[in-house]
Amino acid sequence: MVDTLLEYGPKGNSKEIYNLLTHILDINMNISNFGQKPTPVCIWGTHGLGKTDMVKDYANNRNWKFRYIAPAQFEEMGDLHGMPYIYESIDGTKQTIYSAPDWVPTEEGPGILLIDDMNRADDRILRGCMQLLQNYELASWKLPPKWQIVVTANPEGGDYSVTPMDEAMLTRMIHTTMKFDSKVWAEWASSAGIDPRGISFVLTYPELINSSRTTPRSITQFFNLIRNINDFKQNLELVYSLALSSLDEITANSFISFINDDLSTLIEPSDILDATDFNVIKKKIVELSKDENGGKRLDRLSTICTRLYLHLLSTSYITKDKHGKNLVSFLLIEEIPNDLLMSLYMDLSKNASDEIKSMLRDKTLAQFLINSM
Repeated sequence: MVDTLLEYGPKGNSKEIYNLLTHILDINMNISNFGQKPTPVCIWGTHGLGKTDMVKDYANNRNWKFRYIAPAQFEEMGDLHGMPYIYESIDGTKQTIYSAPDWVPTEEGPGILLIDDMNRADDRILRGCMQLLQNYELASWKLPPKWQIVVTANPEGGDYSVTPMDEAMLTRMIHTTMKFDSKVWAEWASSAGIDPRGISFVLTYPELINSSRTTPRSITQFFNLIRNINDFKQNLELVYSLALSSLDEITANSFISFINDDLSTLIEPSDILDATDFNVIKKKIVELSKDENGGKRLDRLSTICTRLYLHLLSTSYITKDKHGKNLVSFLLIEEIPNDLLMSLYMDLSKNASDEIKSMLRDKTLAQFLINSM
C-alpha cells in the first residue's frame, strides 16, 4: 500500500514536522502584520501517527488559542459557512447574510484552527473550504486577526477513502508529510509513562509499526491495556488476546515471540548506570548480543543503546556518583559494534546536559573512540 500513496512536501518525523511548523507559522504571523494573508499548512500522513495531537500540543506549548473541526462530519453546507438570515438595516434595506457557525473563533489570536482529515469530507464541503483557505473567511464572516489554519489529511491512494484535492486547492497550502520514527516515538513514550517493555518492543521491531492495524496510536493503546500485568509469561493468553484486539496478527505474534525470547526483560538503563559490579551487567549484555546460533543480535543491542540514551536525556533523570564510571564502562564493551557506541557517544555529546557530557571526559574512552574511527 505504501508504494501507491500520493503524498506531498518534505517528509519528516514528528519532531522535524513540529520544527517546520514553527518556522512557517512564525513567518505567517510576521507577514500578517503587514496585511498579507497567512498560508495554511497541510500535514499529510497515514492514520494513527499523531498528527492531530501534535498540532494540539503545539498550540498548548505556545499558549495559543485552538479550535477544531472535522469537515467529514458536516452534512450540509450550512455546517461550514453558517445559516442564512435576513438582516434589515436602519434605512430599511434588507439583505441575506450568514451567521457564523459556533466553531468559528470570536477572539483575536494567536490561535490555530485545525481542519482535521479535510479530504475525508465530501466534494461539496471540500470545495467550500477553498475560500476559507485562501481568504480566511466564508460568506458573511471571517476569522479574527492572528488566527492561522492547519490542515491534516490522509494520503490519496491505497485503501484510503478520501476526496482528491485538485491543483487549485493544493496550491492554497504549504505541504509536508509526517512519517513514523521509532526513536522519536520512544522519546515521547518514555516521558508519557508508557510501559518500558513496550518501548523495548517498538525499538526492537520498528518495521511492524506501519500497517493498517498497527499504528503508533494502536500500539500505545495496547501497551496501556497491559501495563498492569507484571508477568507477561504467566498471563500469555490474556496478553495475546489483548494484542489481537488492538494490532494485526503479525505484530501480535511478534510480541508473543518477544516475550518468549525474554526480550521484554532487556536490561534497564537504570540497571546499567546503578550497577555495583559492572561485570555482571556486561555479562548479561554479552549474552543478549548473541542468538542461539552465535550470531550477533544488533536489534537487541540497538534497543539497549537507545533506551540508555533516552533515559539520560529524560527530565526525571538524576545523576549519581557511580553513573559516570558505569557509562564509560558501557561505552567500552567490545561486543557492542563500534557504530552503535559511536552513535550513542555523539548523540550524548550533542544533546545531553553538561553534567552528562562531563561523564564522557575519560582518557581511556577517548582513546578507544579514536582507535574505533
